[in-house]
Amino acid sequence: MITDARALRRSFVPSELEHRDGQISHLTAALRPITHESPGEHTFIYGPSGSGKTTLAKYVAERLERQAVNFRWGYVNCMSDSSTNAVLQRLVRTAGLAAHLSTDGTPSSEFYDQFREFDGQVLVILDEVDCLEDETVVHALYDVPNVTMIVITIDEDDLLARTDSRVQSRLRSMTTVALEKYSHAQLVDILRARIRAGLAPGVITSAAIAEIADAAAGDAREAIAILRQAATVVDSSDEREITVDVVGRVEDDAREEIRRDRVDDLGTHKRLLYDIIEAAGEIGATELRETYEQRCSEPKGNSTRRRYLGSLEDKYELIATDGCGRGKVYRVTEP
Repeated sequence: MITDARALRRSFVPSELEHRDGQISHLTAALRPITHESPGEHTFIYGPSGSGKTTLAKYVAERLERQAVNFRWGYVNCMSDSSTNAVLQRLVRTAGLAAHLSTDGTPSSEFYDQFREFDGQVLVILDEVDCLEDETVVHALYDVPNVTMIVITIDEDDLLARTDSRVQSRLRSMTTVALEKYSHAQLVDILRARIRAGLAPGVITSAAIAEIADAAAGDAREAIAILRQAATVVDSSDEREITVDVVGRVEDDAREEIRRDRVDDLGTHKRLLYDIIEAAGEIGATELRETYEQRCSEPKGNSTRRRYLGSLEDKYELIATDGCGRGKVYRVTEP
């Protein structure tokens, strides 16, 4: 049944991106100077979860790689790598510029020098940029002459509201690309493209495809996760096709998979906070802070910790709270 499992993975970048022609053209135009060995326009991509922000950025970067001779691009998910050195190390490594550099003991300036010393243009993609511990890395990368940035977040206004004036100025000057949730018909098209790329012909009913699109409610990540779970279940059983009944059976598993992926993506401090809350079932703010500080050799300050908890609750919906101030209680959410 499964002919190419890559097409069912969340990291898969398709050869054609469905229903994003305008955004592709906009982003391509912003980055076109790179093909002439000049910096492109720094770009700010925002939109709801599952709207294709990361896929759009990687899709255009891969196309650019085929056109530009002296060009590298790097990617970092700031949810996983949120400190300045971790971000810079991931970028230089994925761009193939300095695999030997370590985050321990390497000054930030050395990472920036790797970009400056490269005799060509570099595109860096900062995904989940709202998770950065220190947004001044955006300001610093902005000023590297041969670096062009794509920064990605869910909520543009929220990010702008809490950054300092220098970084806010840089973000406001960027070209913006806004994405919206997919419609039902658009999700059906996206699913059909993944099915053609990854599954044998005739193994899923049209009703099942429509059911997946309904269940995902505009979220392509969720739609693809449901498709992957359904294909895996049928592929390992005596069933011959993916039906509406199969889709109904795997929806919860697909959402749990997305949740676990998000948890796995968490950086060290965010993951520790989440694990403490999960282990406790329910925990008060004071106890959470004390437990975190006991278990962490280099705990973050109160404002950074609160920001991490805010992201876990508001953007990634991994935790929920009741009450406020010292009376606030934290718990993990159900998928």
